[in-house]
Amino acid sequence: MSSSGSSISAPVETGPPPEHPFSWRFTTPLFIGSALNPINSSLIATALVPIAHGLGVSIGRTAALVTALYLASAIAQPTAGKAAEVFGPRRVFLTGIVLVAVGGLVGGFAQDLLTLLVSRVLLGLGTSCAYPTAMLLIRRRARDAGLDQPPGAVLGGLQIAGIATAALGLPVGGVLVGTLGWRAVFFVNVPVALVALAATLAWVSPDGPLDRTRRARDIAARLDAIGIAGFAAAMIALLLFLFDLPAVRWYLLAISAGMWVALVLWELRARIPFLDFRLLASNRALTSTYLRYGLVLLCVYVVLYGITQWVETVRGLSETEAGLLLLPMALVSGLVISPISRRNLVRGPVIAAALTCLIASAGVLLLSASAWIGWVVVVTLVFGIAMGTAAAGNQTAVYGQAPAEQLGTASGLLRTSGYLGSIAASAITGIVFHTNVSDHGVHLIAWIMIGISVVLVLITVTDRTLRTQPPR
Repeated sequence: MSSSGSSISAPVETGPPPEHPFSWRFTTPLFIGSALNPINSSLIATALVPIAHGLGVSIGRTAALVTALYLASAIAQPTAGKAAEVFGPRRVFLTGIVLVAVGGLVGGFAQDLLTLLVSRVLLGLGTSCAYPTAMLLIRRRARDAGLDQPPGAVLGGLQIAGIATAALGLPVGGVLVGTLGWRAVFFVNVPVALVALAATLAWVSPDGPLDRTRRARDIAARLDAIGIAGFAAAMIALLLFLFDLPAVRWYLLAISAGMWVALVLWELRARIPFLDFRLLASNRALTSTYLRYGLVLLCVYVVLYGITQWVETVRGLSETEAGLLLLPMALVSGLVISPISRRNLVRGPVIAAALTCLIASAGVLLLSASAWIGWVVVVTLVFGIAMGTAAAGNQTAVYGQAPAEQLGTASGLLRTSGYLGSIAASAITGIVFHTNVSDHGVHLIAWIMIGISVVLVLITVTDRTLRTQPPR
């Protein structure tokens, strides 16, 4: 994020704003694109075992396919946002869609695990271009239409698309693998990407013309290529440390810490920094939004990872049954998002997210091998409310808190904070269930979530910056 600096492309769409600026033609490609990242995150789960058998590798090695997309996405989301601020959001959105199609083809025809890893990285990079560029395109369309308030219904649609597709990833993946084989979970990206590509070319107005007089060195400076590389290195080391837990690789943590220090020093001197740490330090409202969202996602994903393992191991449910048991959680999230987003609410929803996290975490203490299985649904439904209110409230907050010219990077960082929360959740469940999955482990997870939720409640209710803000 940078606090100043001009763009290489004109920051406006050509032509007058349409009579209905957010028609289904404009929003359809944005929703499709934004759904591709979460669905690819969950789609692979049902294919890991068939991939291992098909390629003749151990099941443990296929877990790298999950890690690859998370790593690529956590780094690429703010990077794509920065690129969109410089080159234009439609160009970056289209580039991402093309990468998705290429990644789907590479994975579908892959004959070894390394090629599949390349495919997952391409999918992570490509799908990560959609959300931050969509936020920029929506912001600019709202400005051109003369709207004073965020287009809540459209912002809510972005979140609903992500949550709904993430929830549908497991059952859809199961059907694809069962009927067409594991390669289908890669090939399915191709037709979807082609539809999104055609819809974007037809219905999303082009960016302004590029300034072709700029030299490569000037472009690199405006992108802050060194800052992006430093951010990527620091994130990779940190995420690898978290992924390796419960095995503690202290050298990875030390490398990450050193890279973060170097990144801060560089960004404080950069003319147009990728991550404007001065802005993040002064804009407490924005940094608080990232922290809140990451903590909520941490609690939610501890449930998704931990409770799923528990119901399969202790309660004897199959993977399909466990997925269906958690499906109402995602449905409730989608139902909650729409009315909150339409009204552009911030303070009430994020406080509700913190309180429901605390209530639901306490409810996990009641889970046991002899407890009514429906209690799992009740607890996860409350977490669904937490996920929906957090997604809607914090997204609207970022839309209003981030400077307009930096909304792409700011939106990407919101997603990155969510990735950090989900990866930390995976690390927690891995540590707690390292030796075995049991009722005691579930209750330990509950106490961890209660502690996190108490911190979340305190920092939320005491945050005086929370309010519904008009876009800058």
